[in-house]
Amino acid sequence: MPAPVLVLGAIVSVQLGAAIAAGLIREIGPVPTVAIRLDVAALVLLVLVRPSLRGRTRRDWAVMTLLGLTLVAMNITFYEAIARLPLGVVTTIEFLGPLGLAAIASRRALDFMAVAVALVGVVAVSGALTTSWVGLDPVGFVFAFAAGACWAAYILGTRAVGQRWRQLDGLAVAMGLAALVATPLGIAAAHGVSVSATQLGVGALIAILSTVIPYSLELLALRRIEPRVFGILLSLEPAVAALVGLLVLGQTLAALQVVGVALVVTASALVMASQRRTIGEEAAEIG
Repeated sequence: MPAPVLVLGAIVSVQLGAAIAAGLIREIGPVPTVAIRLDVAALVLLVLVRPSLRGRTRRDWAVMTLLGLTLVAMNITFYEAIARLPLGVVTTIEFLGPLGLAAIASRRALDFMAVAVALVGVVAVSGALTTSWVGLDPVGFVFAFAAGACWAAYILGTRAVGQRWRQLDGLAVAMGLAALVATPLGIAAAHGVSVSATQLGVGALIAILSTVIPYSLELLALRRIEPRVFGILLSLEPAVAALVGLLVLGQTLAALQVVGVALVVTASALVMASQRRTIGEEAAEIG
């Protein structure tokens, strides 16, 4: 399956999970929600993947550990941010991470143009231009920027793990480590409030949609494309979020958001064109 299709599948799964997670965060809080999500995801991955730990070097363990800690930080900072700020604002700020990574790593003028177009589209689709900034929590901004930095680190970490660990072994072990770190944090943040079986079930569904499926697809995709290309493709996420909001939550799109969707799609098309030319150039050189 082509890498762009894997990335799109991951994006759709994440947005469906986010739509479900919104209610659970209001009920039990961000950190407990993250703990449930990572615990279930780790259990599923470890059982299904059954990673092999033999013959691993210190470098292998180092990149896996960094990815596990990044997973914890990325999820907590994102959920803490959306608990304080509008989701559109958080999404816009968070996207500065992968977009910045794409800009730094790019060496093509076309890629720089795609980053610029995608950034404008992300801002428009998110609704940040029409959101009132009065009364917004500054702590939320700190978490949002941190989430963006963690997202960029996750892209690099996932690629490094994918190159050194077989199949999904590294991701499964990293998720297990993330669960071990997040669980005590979630228990402490719950302040002794019990979680119902229904809430656990919802958390399990969120884990499958927001963690197991997308992280697995992204890891496979990052084995085939460069981080800069992956970062630009992720710009489709606000457009998919708008579509999920329309179809699942009944949220209508403003004219400015429709323009943003068009800009993001244009940026993605530019990236695809860049990939096709690269493949063609390599084939010509081999021939």
